[in-house]
Amino acid sequence: MAGIQKPAWLEALYAQKFFVGCSYHETAKKNEKNICCLDCCTSICPHCLPSHRFHRLLQVRRYVYHDVVRLEDLQKLIDCSNVQAYTINSAKVVFIKKRPQNRQFKGSGNYCTSCDRSLQEPFIHCSLGCKVDFVLKHCKDVSPYLSTCHSLQLSPDFLIPQDMGDEEMTNETPHSTLLDCEYEPSTGSSGSENMSHLAYTQNKIVRKKRSGLYLCARSANRVSDHEDMGTSMSSRRKGIPHRSPLC
Repeated sequence: MAGIQKPAWLEALYAQKFFVGCSYHETAKKNEKNICCLDCCTSICPHCLPSHRFHRLLQVRRYVYHDVVRLEDLQKLIDCSNVQAYTINSAKVVFIKKRPQNRQFKGSGNYCTSCDRSLQEPFIHCSLGCKVDFVLKHCKDVSPYLSTCHSLQLSPDFLIPQDMGDEEMTNETPHSTLLDCEYEPSTGSSGSENMSHLAYTQNKIVRKKRSGLYLCARSANRVSDHEDMGTSMSSRRKGIPHRSPLC
């Protein structure tokens, strides 16, 4: 890579938007684009993985509202020396883009070469973008810092959303009786025993259903009786009072 040009995957890492909904999987769950395909130079979501399974994939994470990548993965692509790393979930990560400060810190210590952010020693870059800008400004070429990487897969802790077909299957109405199930009788004594057992089970289910209907009928009759009593009490009128004749 000669001149001041950057590799295409590095340009895509800067320009692409992550943690936004994927336009190809708008109706799918967990469709945030948190992967950068280095071969296609685009951001993809987990549902796009089948189309990029043989490509170099770089997982993008989120830390304090900024995009970061694991230092272990990024070092396979470019030299990350002198870039300050931070620890998240027991793994070191590096910020992708610059993080300029509105209020510049004044005092002794290390500062970022690009955005004047206060850093720990011996680091002099707060992000990958700051180091690339520093290299292009002084060396005019980033190719000496690039590494040859033919294969880059996602880390084992990457979560792939499961298929939602099982959720739709649970909405189906199950069979209510054994009569809906197929039964193939067998020959011999065991077959007669199975048939008698099946008949006993069916009769038990029928009796259970009948008892349930009987209980429902009794409860309905009780409700109707209470309603009749209420209507009879409300419709009852007082009769003509019988008084003794005046003497």
